[in-house]
Amino acid sequence: MLENLKVDTIIIGKQDAKYKNCTEFLKLAKEKNVEVLSVQAGDLINIDKETEFQILWPDSSQMISDNGINNNSIMAKLVYKDFSMLFTGDIEEIAEKEILKKYHKMTVLNCNILKVAHHGSKSSSIQEILEQIKPQVALIGVGEENRYGHPNGDVISRLENCGAKVFRTDWNGEIIVEISRQLNLKIDTMLE
Repeated sequence: MLENLKVDTIIIGKQDAKYKNCTEFLKLAKEKNVEVLSVQAGDLINIDKETEFQILWPDSSQMISDNGINNNSIMAKLVYKDFSMLFTGDIEEIAEKEILKKYHKMTVLNCNILKVAHHGSKSSSIQEILEQIKPQVALIGVGEENRYGHPNGDVISRLENCGAKVFRTDWNGEIIVEISRQLNLKIDTMLE
């Protein structure tokens, strides 16, 4: 994408710099004069006076070595007034358990919309984290008839049992989320 699109800023988790693919990616970003913003849990990215991204993961003091690229993915919460959307990257169960320990008995994981972790993989979206997140809507980015069998049926059941309305790109096509200044939520899809 860096070779074909104009990119101003890349946001990356601090720990990713140790991976070969990331090193090559960062080299290309430097060649293209792209700003690289390295973040970790506790950082805030202000979009405007009413909108921010709260970086919840990775925690540089609790790096996960098991499948580190996925489990140290950025988990960020977009907050606009009283609306929030949680982006979970490719985290798996091991990271979800660490995140639950870090934010135990806190409401920071609660959100209106959840971008489901790791394409709805069976290795993610454990019951305990969904109970903390309490999403009204769950979005799953997944290719039709993908070789991994994503999303997993048990994950879909857990999401529905938590009361979330599930949208999937393989069934719904592109998913467009709009939130008005009055906090009215509208979700459009490209397919029925």
